[in-house]
Amino acid sequence: MTGACGFIGSNYVRHLLASRLSASVVVLDKLTYAGHRPNLEKEEKSGRCEVVVGDIADARLVTELLERHRPISLVNFAAESHVDRSIDEPSPFLHTNVTGTFTLLEAARNYLQAGKVPEKGLFRFVHLSTDEVHGSLEPSDSPFRETSTFAPNSPYAASKAAADHLCRAYFRTYGVPTVVLRPSNNYGPYQFPEKLIPLAILRALAGEKIPVYGDGKQVRDWMHVEDTARAVEAARRAGGVGEAYQVGADEEKDNLAVLGAICDLLDRLRPRAGGKSYRELMETVTDRPGHDRRYATDASKFKKHLSWAPQISFADGIEQTVRWYLENQAWCEVVKTKGYSGQRLGLSRGAA
Repeated sequence: MTGACGFIGSNYVRHLLASRLSASVVVLDKLTYAGHRPNLEKEEKSGRCEVVVGDIADARLVTELLERHRPISLVNFAAESHVDRSIDEPSPFLHTNVTGTFTLLEAARNYLQAGKVPEKGLFRFVHLSTDEVHGSLEPSDSPFRETSTFAPNSPYAASKAAADHLCRAYFRTYGVPTVVLRPSNNYGPYQFPEKLIPLAILRALAGEKIPVYGDGKQVRDWMHVEDTARAVEAARRAGGVGEAYQVGADEEKDNLAVLGAICDLLDRLRPRAGGKSYRELMETVTDRPGHDRRYATDASKFKKHLSWAPQISFADGIEQTVRWYLENQAWCEVVKTKGYSGQRLGLSRGAA
């Protein structure tokens, strides 16, 4: 697995090792600001998870790992994923999301052609993409489907769209058994504090202003990371090779509603002095360039083919998430030292 010291990847590793007691994993992670090795500390100590520090664009290292460990699948979580960062500096997004994905695909092609896979017919290259490759929806538009046009509106989304195309090309041209997942906005434990939900929680607890881009009416389909972990495992075990799948929870919420829910939970779980509401900390700021208005995802194909459905409602998931951040302040403080900037607002995505 690549990038699995990050948010979605580490949650998936925990899910996999808990649900498949015979499984073991090798994680390749560059440990950039969003990759936190202690996220997998317990798993490493168990002896069932090995973490290798390195770049997915390092072809020699990737090839060496495949030959040494002979995995029966490869799951690519590694990505630069923060839209604001991609606007500030696009280059790392092209390096990791495009060149890195190409390197992994090429190494997987050679690995398969060499006949070194223990269970060749079961091998899958699962690639985590995003619904952002399709661009933005109007309020009356139908949700994105697998056949929706690609229309990325940020360097981040464009780099992920390019990676999707590479996966398709490597399946069509070389027969690499790729499976592409395009999940909607994720949230939950272990998410880097620049993203909307943890950022709002931590700013509120510090008594700082909670920024709201523009009118706060940007709509996203919010899915708990545990549901995503189950989706990834379903795709790894039985996803149709060469297929792409939309994965969502049918939980469309605008940013104002999400922030309001967080504030209301904090009012109940950690009341402010003087009885003031955390909602008073919400403050409108200038919208960012190219801000997509709405994402919504039709996951009917994935649900039908993989017998998967989201199990955690937004109401339950957001309370669970707020409680986790309240109970894990030490983790937050350590992670915030890794390239975190309070000036990066993180109000667009909830991804890796």
